[in-house]
Amino acid sequence: MKRKLLGMTLGELKDFCLQAGLPSFNASQICDWLYKKRVDSISAMTNLSLKTRQFLGDNFELGAVPYSKYALSKDGTRKYLFDIGEGEGNFVEAVMIPDKDRKTLCVSSQAGCRMGCRFCMTGRQGFHGNLDAAQILSQFFFIDEAEDLTNAVFMGMGEPFDNLDNVLRAVQVLTSGWGCAWSPKRITVSSIGVNKAVHEGQGKSPLERFLDECSAHLAISLHNPFHAERLDLMPSEAAFPLERTLQIIRRYDFSGQRRVSFEYIMFKGLTDTPRHARALVSLLKGLECRVNLIRFHDIGDTEFIPSDMKAVEAFKYELGRAGITATLRASRGQDIEAACGMLSGKERNIVTTK
Repeated sequence: MKRKLLGMTLGELKDFCLQAGLPSFNASQICDWLYKKRVDSISAMTNLSLKTRQFLGDNFELGAVPYSKYALSKDGTRKYLFDIGEGEGNFVEAVMIPDKDRKTLCVSSQAGCRMGCRFCMTGRQGFHGNLDAAQILSQFFFIDEAEDLTNAVFMGMGEPFDNLDNVLRAVQVLTSGWGCAWSPKRITVSSIGVNKAVHEGQGKSPLERFLDECSAHLAISLHNPFHAERLDLMPSEAAFPLERTLQIIRRYDFSGQRRVSFEYIMFKGLTDTPRHARALVSLLKGLECRVNLIRFHDIGDTEFIPSDMKAVEAFKYELGRAGITATLRASRGQDIEAACGMLSGKERNIVTTK
């Protein structure tokens, strides 16, 4: 099987050139074609000799995945569907969200997800595999707004820390000078908080690895401050309790350029009461952070109901009164099923059940 060029680092390409007897400067040329010019074929790398291109073609494929379809919302949000071709009907999504002078891409890191959050359409689909770095980067490079993107959030399908190596590789490409040269401040990676090592007692947890190895912003999907209630919404709370996630986060400095935020979905009667607001304030006391409040985006056939705006505003006021910066995230693209996993689930003929 041929190796994919997309996602390779400058160092890896230099090592390959050295082993293959190619000039070392070819590695920088290949990076330029991949990450700055963003070609869709090896044959388009025209400043490489024909012999070198043929040699690359014999050993590599580009690894690009074009989108198969898109849906455009009346608010300008555009959802792209990518067929990653690993199993019948295996689709992932990327959503481009425009806002004044910003264009933010919400990118997927897995096909499906194994975390099983009850309110998430992606979780209903089960887990179908990790995306490699080429499949992640294709979501950035091969959409219509690729040249205009200003920010990225890893908040699409999947749990990024369940596929950390490929997510870190993609972020490295996006932020390195030989890559896209983005500032890490333009990228936010979201997680439920995978706070245990893959093998118990061996090495760091994915959360710790991310905080040590990457300078991008961190967003934690919190959604409920009470252990038992969060466990009911998010089964992963049993393996990765919020208490341990916060213990780890408190060891790191977020007073500078890197930011930690907490995503909090507002469910009527389940997460939006004054009791929840007080508990959340207590939980986050002394932590330099912000809370993003999100009214539940109805995915159909669930018992969950979005909070009314009066409850949301009261909740936001309580956080602000305690000195916690809270924002209300606007719901975008509802007319094109922009909630995570909805379009791909429809494409895979997923039948939702309670």
